[in-house]
Amino acid sequence: MALAHKGLESSSIVEGVGFSEKHKLAFSNQELVPVIKDDDMIISDSWDIAVYIEKSYESSTSLFGANNDFNQVKFISSWVDSQLHPLIARCVVRDILDVISPSEHEYFRKSREKRFGRSLEDVVADRKDTRILLKQTLYPIRKALEIGPFLGGDNPNFSDYAIFGAFMWARVTSSFQLLESSDPIYNWRERMLSLYDGLAKKAPSVDI
Repeated sequence: MALAHKGLESSSIVEGVGFSEKHKLAFSNQELVPVIKDDDMIISDSWDIAVYIEKSYESSTSLFGANNDFNQVKFISSWVDSQLHPLIARCVVRDILDVISPSEHEYFRKSREKRFGRSLEDVVADRKDTRILLKQTLYPIRKALEIGPFLGGDNPNFSDYAIFGAFMWARVTSSFQLLESSDPIYNWRERMLSLYDGLAKKAPSVDI
């Protein structure tokens, strides 16, 4: 989404990376996605990638708003990582087993159950209650959307992409409904899905 925002074309250098296929990322000297390769530059981590392409490619559409407010967008990005992702994980993590290769099941279950300290089934057992907590946690975003259609105002910026990424993760892994259709964030998510000729909407998904 950030690359599309900047009008940059890309192609895949690695076709699919399973949870236990970290060797495919050896070229980047680390084990996590996302990763981009731009000529001789290799950059990992969503935030670092966004900063890199913003500073490397001039365009009329800044990823950080008209005033290049890196601090504000970094706040949102960090809030997503620390508050939003953990709650969504508690709603969808068990469902991931249903969409990954059976060869990945043992690794995924062992690594995630070690992280959560309980079985995947136990993690999501109270996900309806977790969804209520998620709705409460999203209150500031809901209020911000009263001002404009996107967190970035009339147009999205990386704040929108950071939050949308969390919902997109859920969309491609689980049919569990995180948002009510009456929620302004639901409508915002629909607008995000339609951006750039429906770029995100074209991705394979479970939550249709």
